[in-house]
Amino acid sequence: MKAPLLIIAAGGTGGHMFPAQALAEVMLQRGWRVRLSTDARGARYTGSFPDAVEIVEVNSATFARGGLLAKAMVAPRIAMGTLGAIWRMLRDKPSVVVGFGGYPSIPALGAATLLRIPRMIHEQNGVLGRVNELFAKRVDQVACGTWPTALPDGVDGVHVGNPVRGSILERAGAGYIPPGDYPMDLLVMGGSQGARILSDVVPPAIAALPMDMLKNIKVSHQARDEDAERVTAFYNENGIRAEVQPFFDDVPRRMSEAQLVITRAGASTVADMSVIGRPSILIPLAAAIRDEQTANARGLVDANAAVLMPEDTATPEAMAAQIELILSNPKGALQMANAALSVGKPEAAEALASMVEALAEKGKTT
Repeated sequence: MKAPLLIIAAGGTGGHMFPAQALAEVMLQRGWRVRLSTDARGARYTGSFPDAVEIVEVNSATFARGGLLAKAMVAPRIAMGTLGAIWRMLRDKPSVVVGFGGYPSIPALGAATLLRIPRMIHEQNGVLGRVNELFAKRVDQVACGTWPTALPDGVDGVHVGNPVRGSILERAGAGYIPPGDYPMDLLVMGGSQGARILSDVVPPAIAALPMDMLKNIKVSHQARDEDAERVTAFYNENGIRAEVQPFFDDVPRRMSEAQLVITRAGASTVADMSVIGRPSILIPLAAAIRDEQTANARGLVDANAAVLMPEDTATPEAMAAQIELILSNPKGALQMANAALSVGKPEAAEALASMVEALAEKGKTT
């Protein structure tokens, strides 16, 4: 008898793919088969997925990018992807389909809706993304990573938290070394592909720190490819020890060793910091239509674990003042680290997995 099959549908950003990976890891441990349905962008994040996860690239598209011709092809591409998903589900019927958002999740969720297969969505942010909003009233359950999450009328959500990968869980509550007169690590991250504002603001802010503090600092800075050369040059010219990369594949280690994290407020990043427990300065993405990153940051900010710095106030001078304030106050930094832990939900992946299994059992009786 075949093990039950879970199809995970997720879009092509780390914010969708990391919690999807976390659920896949737990479901495999529970004896399920797992298939990931994503697009070519999402497939780039599958290198750290367990080998047992079957990866299926589907046809999908978004109205958010491209010219008129590209937009005209969105509906046909999604329709083709959905037909392909229906065909695969008829051949090997899943017990449950879980969508994590992003346009590449449409084909699997659409197919599951048409075939009446038990299905649910997980929303990482405090505001539903477009695709999850589309399916919120068409699924059996809505799991929420950030609480509260703004939901459509008549839709109830279950707060499970944002699942974190096993590599993060391995460092859950890792001992925090408060800042002091010894080597200190700063981790600077701007989401999956870096963020220009962090590359513009953070290097000069660090350079402006007092020399007795600066001599101890080492920076791990995630910058976009087009910014990496100038950011590296700035750090070198100012005698600052720094490693600049477009993507760090060892974020759990770097985060657990950091005295301070300066980052966007993506849902997965916020979840990682709350599980490991680190002080942070959060710069939400101002261009986000729904301002979901400010909602994501609220839990850490309200717990006094993070400093919120909107983009329009994020100057090198303001950033330098906040960095100095945190790194010159060991007791306060330790309190921030402990406060971050207080809002963490390291059990989120297990809770979501239990929801999947309960939905599968319910599906057998209907």
